[in-house]
Amino acid sequence: MIRTVTLNPALDKTATAPGLTLDAVNRISGLRVDPGGKGVNVSKVVRALGGTSVACVLLAGSAGRALEGLLRDQGIEVDAFWSKGGETRSNLKLIDPTAGTHTDVNEPGPLPEEGLLSHMLEHFVDGVRPGDVVVLAGSLPRGVATGCYAGWVRACKSAGATVFLDADGERLARGIEAGPDFVKPNDAELAELVGRALPDEDAVLDAARELQGRGVARVMVSLGGDGAIYLGGDGAWRASSPKVPVGSTVGAGDSVVAALALAEERGLGLEDALRLAMATGAANVMQSGTQAAPRELVESLLGEVEVRRI
Repeated sequence: MIRTVTLNPALDKTATAPGLTLDAVNRISGLRVDPGGKGVNVSKVVRALGGTSVACVLLAGSAGRALEGLLRDQGIEVDAFWSKGGETRSNLKLIDPTAGTHTDVNEPGPLPEEGLLSHMLEHFVDGVRPGDVVVLAGSLPRGVATGCYAGWVRACKSAGATVFLDADGERLARGIEAGPDFVKPNDAELAELVGRALPDEDAVLDAARELQGRGVARVMVSLGGDGAIYLGGDGAWRASSPKVPVGSTVGAGDSVVAALALAEERGLGLEDALRLAMATGAANVMQSGTQAAPRELVESLLGEVEVRRI
């Protein structure tokens, strides 16, 4: 079973506004609303690839009810926990096709009451079984300590799960202290983690090995359109990214994590897993908003991914 955890989900509203101008009235030509947040995005992509997952989410208010309904409408099982105050955030994503820009305006989200996250973790771990893949992803709610993910990693690993952690900044740095099985920083986030510039492939590899030395079994470093570098027990690998027209880059990294989680659950070999991950990331870049790309599109891109040992 794949279980995703999103402690600060959002309703993603993607608006297309040609010729977007500050300090002026702008007209939008299109609007779509998707359930969002990094773990939620993982569950959506797993579903689109033909897999199943349980999406564990912390919700609040009418926006939370709307998000839960959208997930269930997509056939995704939801394990919802409710904060009594505030509203699940709504994130506005403004796309200007004329200028080729993508602008995010994100709300802070609710302030969960004391003890709610501890209750959520206890309930969640009770459902975890050995061999499950747990994906902890995204930002944290207001007032929650940056070390929160470390506690989740330790608890899920103790229950026998394989734990993926996809976060950034201090949340990632503290989470790594608990030894997750997999992390996926981009090159800028990796540079921040190790405290130095990473000017070339060798520098990226050295930094990824440093994370392994801190207890992370597998590291994938996203290089954007240049693909990714993967480091695991089988050595180091470079995977290319298919060149595709860009609809929205939001959620592209989440789709890569989703594909790798599904590959883990299904026991795919490493090269096949990397091809699936890069094809899924590229296919999702082609979509509008944070909707998941259809499986047929992902499959059509598999042959364009080159995987080689480095």
